[in-house]
This record gives sequence, structure tokens and C-alpha cells, in this order.
Amino acid sequence: MTADSFPLERTSRPLPDDERSAILADPGFGKHFTDHMATAQWTPDAGWHARGVGPLEPFTLHPSAAVLHYAQEIFEGLKAYRHADGSVWLFRPEANARRFARSARRLTLPELPEEDFLDSVAALVRADAAWVPAGGGEQSLYLRPFMIATEAFLGVRPAHEVRYCVIASPAATYFSSGAGGVTLWISTTYTRAAPGGTGEAKCGGNYATSLAAQLEAQAHGCDQVLYVDSAEHRWLEESGTMNIAVLTSAGELVTPPLGTILEGVTRDSVLALAADHGLTAVQRPISVDELAAGCADGTITEVFAIGTAAVITPITRFLGEGVDITVGDATAGKTTLALRKHVLDIQYGRAADPHGWLRRVV
Repeated sequence: MTADSFPLERTSRPLPDDERSAILADPGFGKHFTDHMATAQWTPDAGWHARGVGPLEPFTLHPSAAVLHYAQEIFEGLKAYRHADGSVWLFRPEANARRFARSARRLTLPELPEEDFLDSVAALVRADAAWVPAGGGEQSLYLRPFMIATEAFLGVRPAHEVRYCVIASPAATYFSSGAGGVTLWISTTYTRAAPGGTGEAKCGGNYATSLAAQLEAQAHGCDQVLYVDSAEHRWLEESGTMNIAVLTSAGELVTPPLGTILEGVTRDSVLALAADHGLTAVQRPISVDELAAGCADGTITEVFAIGTAAVITPITRFLGEGVDITVGDATAGKTTLALRKHVLDIQYGRAADPHGWLRRVV
């Protein structure tokens, strides 16, 4: 990857070193942002143009900008990891670039070439390399590429002016419990997606509609929501911010099939690593009844969530209307923690990378 196609204009007002160091000591998640952003613009006549990295600054949008009225918008999430030698690496950014293109097609936005996606992310990380935390505490630099329809008009059609941007935020672990385990609320009130909808796209509308379900989960003392299918309300789909997988006593790693769920990069990585842990990867429907019965009789031994932010997070309990399921002994499972360590060790350069998933940028 090169950053040549996204030339850098450095900010004249970077955050002072001492203030940045204080932030990196305790970054939280999504609370602080680096000094620069990468941007590009698109129109039908000029295509993608005006690429560059410049100071982080607010956008100016006309009140009729299409994104504000018709939610024509997509985004991605990936991380930059600092290794022990000080180098900085990305994890499978090509997979994010391809998913970004698929989301663009679904939202009728222009597809950003894969090389532009990769170059823009690399250019921003290089510009703000000082913001990449040390990796000892599972900290990283979270990267948020996104695309919005900026054309000023009122009318339901694909916009003819679009803006692409990448911003970055130093991040600690997503859940305060870390690897200790979370509880999910199985919602039968809200559904995330249906066949033919936007479930496979990473677009803001999916997350806006998830907020009510997330509040429902919190009201019942849960960390996140777990969605079931929209037709029968019995088949597990995914959590509000994560894919889900179960481990069985027969040595299977089972995760719901694609179709109405997001094709997670970490999910795909875990499926690829399953054999290294003596597991057979299976993609098939899992019902709430199977989950309950399996956890009760021991045929389901561990359950975990999977995502860029969550990495692999053990799920120790499920609640819902008439549902109370405890997974195993309500503690993080041994194989879940081994898979989690395996993924993190690859990302931080502590384990071999036979799949060629890492891409150095600094």
C-alpha cells in the first residue's frame, strides 16, 4: 500500500504531545480523535477526485443534503495495531474494502476502488502514527471510513455528489468487562433486518434502528441485544454490534449463515482459525430453543460474540421474555479465550500470520 494518492497537508494545530499522551493512557472508545482525516469526493462527471489527507475539521453541508433526509450513507470499522518493535499494522483491510464496496452497491453509492480505500487508510495512519497506542493493553487506533451523499436536493433518487472520509480514534476495549463475559437480551420486540433489506450492508440506518433495542436490553440489565429473525422470531441472527457463534460438545464452531447479517471480518477470521483449535466450522441456523436446550444439557458448551471492536467476547447469559439461559458455569470458556488470544496475537504480531492477514503501514 502507498499513500501517494492521498497527499498530506499537515495541520498547523496538532494536539500537544502531553495532551495526546494523557488521552492514550486512557482512551476509552470513540471519545477522542486524531489530528487529521482523509477525504475524497465523487461526481458522475469527474468520478473520484480531490483525494487527500488534511486537518480534522467539520464538514459544511447544505440543509437539503441527501444524507440528512434519505440516509444514503455507509461506513466501515477496522483497526491499526502497534507491534512490540514500534511498527504499525492493519488487519485484513482488503476485506473491509470489499465489504465497503458491497455496502455502496446496496445503498446505490459509487464504489470506491479498493486501492483508494487502502491508500486512504494507510495515509491517515502514517500522518497520525503518534496516535497509535502501545498494544500491551489491547489498545489500538480505530479507523472509521465512511461515505455520505452530499448533494443538495429533495427527491428520492441516488445522489450525484458524494463525499468519502476516514477519521481515526484511539481505542481501548469495547466492553468494560473485557474477556469476563457479557449478558445479551433476546429481543422479540425489535428485529434488525429481513430478506431483501439492508442487513448485509454496513449502513447507519441499521444502527439507528438498533438503539431502541439496545435501550430495551439495558433496561433488563443486559450489555447488548441479540436479534432473532423477523419472520418467526426464533432463529439467532446477530447482536447489535457483533456476530455470534456457539461451541458444541461435538467440536463444532457454529455461527448463523449470511443473508440478513453483516459479513464480519473477525467472524470470517475465526471460521478460518477454527481448525487450529480442533473445531469444525459450520454455518447454519441456530434457534433459541436449540440454544436453551444445548446450554441446559451441555451440548452447547460456550458462546461468544465476534466483531472488530469486541474482538471475541464471551457471552455467559441470555435473558428474554420467558428466557433465562446460562452458558456453562457462567464464566468465560477456555476455547473462547484461546480463540480470542489467537486473534489478538496475530493482530499484535505475537503469533505467526500464515494467512497473510497483516499489512504494515508504518
